[in-house]
Amino acid sequence: MVKMNLIEQRFAVLDEIDSGLDVDAMKSTALSINGFRNPETSVLLITHYQRLLEHVEPDHIHVLIDGSIAMNVGKDLPEKLN
Repeated sequence: MVKMNLIEQRFAVLDEIDSGLDVDAMKSTALSINGFRNPETSVLLITHYQRLLEHVEPDHIHVLIDGSIAMNVGKDLPEKLN
């Protein structure tokens, strides 16, 4: 996370960054992700849990099932899946 914010990257892939985090660490991680995002940068955030999406508002959500995109929807998907 530190490297992502220090180096001027244009794209970051975060694969299950929320795995094993407690509530405080989750909020801190989300704050860092939100601070990285801007019109010139993109983040591919891979997660299995809705908790992180409560703190990081996604622009697009894609649901993969068996390696294929099953759904491609907007920001309201977490409520539908819950």
